[in-house]
Amino acid sequence: MKVKKKAYQTNMLACLILLVLVSTSTWAQDAKSRIYVGSDTCLQCHQAEYENYRKYARKSHSFQSVQKMKKGLTPDEIRGCYACHTTGYGKPGGFVSVEQTPELKNAGCEVCHGPGGRHAETEDPDDIIQDVTIDVCQKCHTKERVRAFRYTPMVHGGGH
Repeated sequence: MKVKKKAYQTNMLACLILLVLVSTSTWAQDAKSRIYVGSDTCLQCHQAEYENYRKYARKSHSFQSVQKMKKGLTPDEIRGCYACHTTGYGKPGGFVSVEQTPELKNAGCEVCHGPGGRHAETEDPDDIIQDVTIDVCQKCHTKERVRAFRYTPMVHGGGH
């Protein structure tokens, strides 16, 4: 009976180790795909899109809006603006502060296309959101904000 118990414990330990290894490698892969790299990284391969984004998309300088509006706001209220005016705020690898993550201080390419870490590494189109829908825009551009800020979606014109 002692031999069976020892074999069972050994098998359980081996299964546990295997489970940890598999889940760790999957987690590492998933974590890598969630890394934000900033719009300047996109410029290397997507020059025309990047130039149109910089020229036509207000979000390319969205952090300036936060700076203009921050007078009279509490630090918590200012941080509330970051979800829509920066890239990846509150998400792993996203905007933290201008000092720590200056490359993510504006609402960049990855706001619409998702974190670009894996795509930048592999150049595989499947590693990024290719077909952006209006649903992505409406996470920040609610009906109230559309009226208040005269927002027009750039999905099909000028944004890239």
